[in-house]
Amino acid sequence: MPDRILVVEDEVALRETLEYNLTRQGYRVTTAKDGPRALELARSEQPDLILLDVMLPGLDGFEVCRILRQETNIPILMLTAKVDEIDKVVGLEVGADDYLTKPFSMRELLARVKALLRRVRMLRQELATAPTPGAPSQQLQHDDLVIDLERREVFYRDELLHLKPKEYDLLRFLAENRGKVLSRDRILEEVWGWDYNGGTRTVDVHVRWLREKVEPEPANPVRIVTVRGIGYRFEG
Repeated sequence: MPDRILVVEDEVALRETLEYNLTRQGYRVTTAKDGPRALELARSEQPDLILLDVMLPGLDGFEVCRILRQETNIPILMLTAKVDEIDKVVGLEVGADDYLTKPFSMRELLARVKALLRRVRMLRQELATAPTPGAPSQQLQHDDLVIDLERREVFYRDELLHLKPKEYDLLRFLAENRGKVLSRDRILEEVWGWDYNGGTRTVDVHVRWLREKVEPEPANPVRIVTVRGIGYRFEG
């Protein structure tokens, strides 16, 4: 089955151009021109990827992304004419997986789409090969934090945490390299992949999310420690 992509864009010419080029690449494309319709189609169609414009009638892209992130882990690539750093940060804060600023080349967009869908397939493969319930599993344990590597589950103080896929991947990478200073560039390459085009700010945002879930005092972290000017170090 071809990958399914939902294109959410209110500009008719761009929406049709995206639909045409993605269809030529073999994807099955559905389109929406406003925020409410985007939510409706995302819920009913369950696409493999969403291309989401920020400036939309009804609900803007940030709000659509925020709502969807409470319901699903479908990858979201945000498209926007805004270029301010704060807008990119907001996009990441509400759960976008990647960010592309207009005007962009169709070649770059298709490359990012391909990269995001490849990560989706890898995650599905991991889930498909996960052991059945009750089977023994391999774990990483650091004090009151337990990472179940086979079930992709994390427990903190005996409670199951609800982590996004990239939050889990990041926490696992940090924990597997306990005590090592890891640069933001290395983290970005190992967790997001060498072909990821986003900046290292992505790492900072996800670290902050993790601290809110695995630190006794997120404002004074003792588990995921900042190494000034370099990156982060995981302390057991």
